[in-house]
Amino acid sequence: MSDASEIKEHMEVIGADGVHVGTVDHVDGDRIKLVKADSGEGDHKGHHHYISLGLVAEVEDDKVRLSATAANALQFEEEENEG
Repeated sequence: MSDASEIKEHMEVIGADGVHVGTVDHVDGDRIKLVKADSGEGDHKGHHHYISLGLVAEVEDDKVRLSATAANALQFEEEENEG
């Protein structure tokens, strides 16, 4: 994993396949919190989602590249319900 301090707000998070996963809100402990705008559709809409820092392969320019494909990364994604 790359140094978490390299991950900045508004960086794009992409899977190993280059597919967009989300946009960084901020690093929260050992997870990346994604902005709500990338929260998906249906039941997933309007919630923050988190990606484990353990999935980060590298941070380059303005992108956070994951070691998993976008589809696989979304299976590991955690959701925060706000109410």
